[in-house]
Amino acid sequence: MVTIDLNADMGEGYGAYDWGADDILLQYVSSANIACGFHAGDPHTMRKVVDSCLKLGVAIGAHPGLPDRLGFGRREMAITPEEAADFVLYQTGALQAYVKAAGGELHHVKLHGALYHMAANNAQLAAAIVTTIRRLEPELMLYGLPGSEAESAARASGIRFVAEGFADRAYSPDGNLVPRNVSGAVLEGSKEVVQQAYSLAVMGRIETLCLHGDTFKATEHAREIVEYFQGNGITVRRPDGM
Repeated sequence: MVTIDLNADMGEGYGAYDWGADDILLQYVSSANIACGFHAGDPHTMRKVVDSCLKLGVAIGAHPGLPDRLGFGRREMAITPEEAADFVLYQTGALQAYVKAAGGELHHVKLHGALYHMAANNAQLAAAIVTTIRRLEPELMLYGLPGSEAESAARASGIRFVAEGFADRAYSPDGNLVPRNVSGAVLEGSKEVVQQAYSLAVMGRIETLCLHGDTFKATEHAREIVEYFQGNGITVRRPDGM
């Protein structure tokens, strides 16, 4: 029996602006990555998504990004490792407070957008981020790209690293994600998303699959992935086995 986690980025609306269909996605995923206020999200949205996750038994993760709402955290910034670590600590600690106040436990951290890729490619940045996560809570898991600097830093520090694949993003022949500014970088057809999710799941190197909650068909993709997995011997389960 193959088991795999299915995660989605959530809580990315703020103020008067709704974004994504979090309540529907939570019916299908086993992990949620909740925006912490820098690239998206706000205190009220964080609280609501945390409460929903706890009711459904969905693992709660912090989704810290760069302070760039206009670019949705998907544009790189010239920051030092220390600044990156402070950004992550500030945001993760904020979400952890909401989780604790609601009677739950924060489960993981998954960096957002440009910060995710910066930490994947920059050893010093990755080490600083992992160090601050460990100081905050050594039991937190880090979701990230397999073979990345983030993985190396996590394993060196003793933080559990959860290798992530993307169901709705195109991969280049060398195994890297196709940049978002390239046509076709985001997969939109449900059939190709489901097939990619299945291929990544049975490959055995991936422990969690990501769906981006801000894509137009995210809820449709989530439902069809889960239904296909159920019919093909794959169980969707959070990485801690709960």
